[in-house]
Amino acid sequence: MPMATDRQLLLSGRYLLTMEEGCPPIEEGALLIAGENIAAVGKTAELLQRYPQALRLHTPHGLIMPGLVNVHTHATMSLFRGLADDLPLMRWLNDYIFPVEATLSAEMVQVGTLLSLCEMIRSGTTSFCDMYLFAGAVAEAVEESGMRAWLGEAIYDFPSPSYGELENGLALTEELIARYREHPLINMTLVAHAVYTCSPALLTRVANMARQANLPLAIHLAENEEEEKSCRERYGLSPVYHLEQLGLLGPNLIAAHCVMPDDAEIALLARRGVKVAHCPHSNMKLGSGIAPVDTMLAAGVCVGLGTDGSASNNSVDMFAEMGSMARIHKAKRRDPLPVTAQEALHCATLGGARVLGAEQVIGSLAVGKKADCIVLDLDQPHLTPLYHPVSHLVYAAKGSDVLHSMVNGRILMQDRKLCTLDETAILCQAREIAQVIAQRQAAPVGNKR
Repeated sequence: MPMATDRQLLLSGRYLLTMEEGCPPIEEGALLIAGENIAAVGKTAELLQRYPQALRLHTPHGLIMPGLVNVHTHATMSLFRGLADDLPLMRWLNDYIFPVEATLSAEMVQVGTLLSLCEMIRSGTTSFCDMYLFAGAVAEAVEESGMRAWLGEAIYDFPSPSYGELENGLALTEELIARYREHPLINMTLVAHAVYTCSPALLTRVANMARQANLPLAIHLAENEEEEKSCRERYGLSPVYHLEQLGLLGPNLIAAHCVMPDDAEIALLARRGVKVAHCPHSNMKLGSGIAPVDTMLAAGVCVGLGTDGSASNNSVDMFAEMGSMARIHKAKRRDPLPVTAQEALHCATLGGARVLGAEQVIGSLAVGKKADCIVLDLDQPHLTPLYHPVSHLVYAAKGSDVLHSMVNGRILMQDRKLCTLDETAILCQAREIAQVIAQRQAAPVGNKR
């Protein structure tokens, strides 16, 4: 029976894909949503009979599925989309991204985050994990949008444009943890930016803070050959073994990218329970390489999908990310089997929820879980005919096919219209900020070789 509530909504469509293990797509399926939670799952006809008084949102050609979970992004970097392209990671960071980030303000970060949230909602993402500057401003944008998020202030050894000196950053982190400890949608994380921006002492200190607060610790790890080389030169170890020596590898660690680990390091990540955020588009665009995710999955590593920021992707469309994840490993191995459509979809939903430690709350559609879901319009040329829904979601669907989006039982988009954000105003503000950025720094073009 549904829990007591003043509002019940029956969400129905042509297919319901719960992502619960062993549960195939349900034709003519529906969800009963009571307040924030899913109260019933089943055939539309059955639920209509059981709950005749419920409000109904029916999409005849709709596919209902869990909202997508983006486990690694930098939402504000939507403001830098196209600012610096076709460059290697370290040059991209040091010559272009870090300098423009030094000019950011909390107001700019909030607008950039809102811009990215518009794009996320429109393309089916309902939860995301963000590490960036001015995390308080990011949190304010998230509250306005109604999305679910895991947020952290990026900590470095050098002064930050957000908090100044290091001690201020650690104090700010503790303040944000206390402020959002009981928030229904915002969860805080600890963030040590990377092994090349954080000393061993700082890495250890941030990791201890994460353990004491019982929160995830996010880091960029083993992203490319240059990082690997510099870490070996400084510490005599690869980035993975460097973190192992410092005692950072563990089930609360979310390691973004992980392009470079060899088989022995992957086995170590699996033993330690480290979670990996796979960002195929960003890895490809920055020339970092192809992360051995097929080997990670086979070894039992928990993997989720991320987009990285829009300056290195250049979008936050998780449907595009799923398609690339499933395809690139086939090409790399010259084998169609290494990563299946089902595995890619799992990484973008329930797998992503597991990376964030939230699999009991989100990631699949089951009674008692939060009502975080999306509805796609299957009445499209590129989605017709439809033999296998999962295959279509990974190899054919686009973010623009999402019609409705809901988080915590609240509709954030209906019939492609955002319900919580003033998209027109946000676009106007973003354009104004872009003019300021362009005046400070001309957009470079990578050298052809």
